[in-house]
Amino acid sequence: MDYEVAKTDDEWHAELDDEQYAVLREAATERPFSGELLDEERAGLYTCAGCGNELFLSGTKFDAHCGWPSFYESVRPDAVELLEDRAHGMVRTEVRCARCGGHLGHVFPDGFGTPTGDRYCMNSLALNFTPED
Repeated sequence: MDYEVAKTDDEWHAELDDEQYAVLREAATERPFSGELLDEERAGLYTCAGCGNELFLSGTKFDAHCGWPSFYESVRPDAVELLEDRAHGMVRTEVRCARCGGHLGHVFPDGFGTPTGDRYCMNSLALNFTPED
């Protein structure tokens, strides 16, 4: 897929720290319960740490007790790209930023009690948070 924001590996390395690069560009996963946005409760907007694309509104965040920030839907359907992921001997749905292709996490159909039934399980390292004024 052609992304609106396309950079070389050298450019990504220059803009992201090593942990962010591993998550966003190499599809790594941060350790559970280690992300600084896990317990964020203020109203605001979550954006892609790679390109600033608007991804999730704070009102869709919920505590899924899984160790990563979880949301039940993206800010708009075209904000993210969903891809089949068969890594690690399982079938999952990977979530990428639709603007730069950065790996954000995975979505699972186990968001019980949410309006959509989905749990977008995101890496804090892949996100920036801007609180409302």
